[in-house]
Amino acid sequence: MTSASDSVAVLALNPAVDISYELPQLIADQKVQADTTAYHPGGNGINVAIALTRLGVSVHCCSVLGGESGDLLLRLLGDTLEPTHRVFRVTGETRLNATLLQRHPPSQFEVDSLGPEVSPEILQELDECFLAGCGTGCGILSGSIPPGVPDDHYRRLVERIQDQGGRAAVDAHGVLLQQALEARPYLVRVNQYVLEMTTRQRLDNIEAVARAGRELQRRGIDKVCVTLGAGGAVLLDAANSYHCTAPRVRVFSTVGCGDALLAGLIAADQRGDDLPTMLRFGVICGSATAAHPGTVLFSRQEVEQASYELELSALHL
Repeated sequence: MTSASDSVAVLALNPAVDISYELPQLIADQKVQADTTAYHPGGNGINVAIALTRLGVSVHCCSVLGGESGDLLLRLLGDTLEPTHRVFRVTGETRLNATLLQRHPPSQFEVDSLGPEVSPEILQELDECFLAGCGTGCGILSGSIPPGVPDDHYRRLVERIQDQGGRAAVDAHGVLLQQALEARPYLVRVNQYVLEMTTRQRLDNIEAVARAGRELQRRGIDKVCVTLGAGGAVLLDAANSYHCTAPRVRVFSTVGCGDALLAGLIAADQRGDDLPTMLRFGVICGSATAAHPGTVLFSRQEVEQASYELELSALHL
């Protein structure tokens, strides 16, 4: 039985139906026939919750859904997140996000929509659901916010998670991230571009990324992870910094890779793994996701049987 301190909750404020198209080439002002079209449940919070579930972590997920597209997302989810998935209905339609995978030249295009407006009343119910699911465990705040949700919402939730004895993990960008950083969450995951925008620095190498990550960590954050795409990832805490290379895999799509990596970090942390093991496991989860087309996440079997060649090195800052 899961104790309150072991519980994991995910807030999915802006879920989406992810539609991916594989096509030969986009041509301006011309209709292009897609070779393959796929539909998957998505949005950062939903992705993280699915990935954690595949890793054997019991997750309390609280999400916002609206309209017929929300019904479609639920059908696509099936019983994946049951029995601890709480859905809050709003007027309007859940987002339909599109990923276009072009073969010649190899390119990936992504189009995201805003999502339905969330009223203050529904938002309050969502928050209480999320905080109850988190308890004194881990609360994950990942992705964008829909209309009606204030920019300081993640910051206030981080504070409330900490007030009840829990730990907050944040994966966001822009003002949403800047506000959340003020509350000093336990874990922050950013990609290199977001780190550059946050610290207002150009980061040209691994050492520069690690130093900027250290600046972020010294604001009072326990662990900072910076993902580098094909360059792997950096993970650091107050005492140590590590870089892990990404394995050579045939990359079909990068959608969901950051969500998968975050789930890997959380799952490893829940097991009590040390920092290098957390980083390796996160990179494995992200890389296994990149090897899938469209918005498909890794499978548990892929992660358990992964034989990637990963180089992990300590960074001395």
